[in-house]
Amino acid sequence: METQPADKRHNWPKLFAVLQQTSWRLLFSSVDIASLVYFRIAFGVIMLWEVWRYFTHHWIERYWIDPIFNFTYYGFDWVQPWPGKGMYLHFVGLGILAVFITLGLWYRISTVLFFLGFTYIFLLEKARYLNHFYLICLISFLLIFIPAHRIFSIDAWRHPSIRNHRTAAWTVWMLRLQIGIPYFYGGLAKLNSDWLQGEPMRMWMATKTDFPLIGSLFTEEWMIYLLSYGGLLLDLFVVPFLLWRRTRPFAFAAAVIFHLMNARLFSIGIFPWFMIAATAIFFPPDWPRRLLGQRQGAKIGRRKYQSVRLRSPHAKQSLTLALLGIYLSLQLLIPLRHFLYPGNVSWTEEGHRFAWHMKLRSKKSYALFKVSNGSNNKVQLIKPEDFLPRWQARKMATRPDMILQFSHFLAEEIGKAKSDSVEVRAEVFASLNDRKYQRLIDPNVDLSQQQQTLLPANWILPLETPLSRR
Repeated sequence: METQPADKRHNWPKLFAVLQQTSWRLLFSSVDIASLVYFRIAFGVIMLWEVWRYFTHHWIERYWIDPIFNFTYYGFDWVQPWPGKGMYLHFVGLGILAVFITLGLWYRISTVLFFLGFTYIFLLEKARYLNHFYLICLISFLLIFIPAHRIFSIDAWRHPSIRNHRTAAWTVWMLRLQIGIPYFYGGLAKLNSDWLQGEPMRMWMATKTDFPLIGSLFTEEWMIYLLSYGGLLLDLFVVPFLLWRRTRPFAFAAAVIFHLMNARLFSIGIFPWFMIAATAIFFPPDWPRRLLGQRQGAKIGRRKYQSVRLRSPHAKQSLTLALLGIYLSLQLLIPLRHFLYPGNVSWTEEGHRFAWHMKLRSKKSYALFKVSNGSNNKVQLIKPEDFLPRWQARKMATRPDMILQFSHFLAEEIGKAKSDSVEVRAEVFASLNDRKYQRLIDPNVDLSQQQQTLLPANWILPLETPLSRR
């Protein structure tokens, strides 16, 4: 049996050691903490704004008090809205925690409670899924471990021992990676035949001709393709250009223009403003000091923390590196899980959530449910609006997993009222990106007998209607 030379056999351990040392030096070297302080304040202010919007628009009662049924996520059926005035108190608490985070008051416990409180809201209603809500859950989780309160905070004023103008570089890099992932995967998701043919951008822009200055061009084919391919290329390449010093200002300006246009064109809440604020994390860590005309830290910061001698990684740093690797691996793999399902993900919705498929398609649908008594086969026709508010019914009719949940709800409610078992079948017709309507759900399947699983659902009919060309 032929053996490799000793020097080649030992290349892999040496290469691994070099990579470990390089990653350790990159992640645990000392950098200015100023950008983290900025991020903490920006995050807190925007979250306070979001809480204020829920009160002023009366969304708390609309989404979590008025509905008789909430579409929970798989495995989280036990998460239910607070009774009585509990949801109002919950949002008051989130607002107070946002203020505490902004001021750096009881920062650690405030970030933990905010993460739990916001994630609870996120898990309550699948019909309210938005990518930026998911992103806020992830960012608030990371802030628990990022020491963004060591300066310019009430905590640092009350406890001088925690003051530090420097921080480990991984704290900045994790925020950069977390912000960069939605950009990249958002661009990757646009590499589909519909988007490359200008849909749904074409149908969206036809209704946006009142846009200042360039709105009259939104019906021109060259403009449709410019917007479609421009958005794709920006999402795919903005992060590499933000990481390169020479192209960073231009990439940031492009991202700002992109998000400002989205804020004007679409109703997507705080997302454009949050991403503009968050994307600034790609500038050098001391950029807030430079902007304010300050030098890098106080004397104690320069003398004690700026020059850090790197030694071999110790156990705590090795554990930190391992946990960062696990977290990053999950963030990179979860958005790809839709490739494990057959069919067009924008049609079947299997693996669509948590994959950063942002503003990617237009989907319309109408649904009617046939509930039959198991003993006499008498059929009762149910419109979703008979039980659900319009915002829930519209979202449910385009999402097969939510159609299944509603079918189980109908079987339980109607079966309980009639003291008998019932069968539930769905007549659902949907249109993806202005295609002709076709069936989404097999009308012969009793959905009340289908279990909610993470496996592919054979009762979802494949997309067969071709894209319409105008």
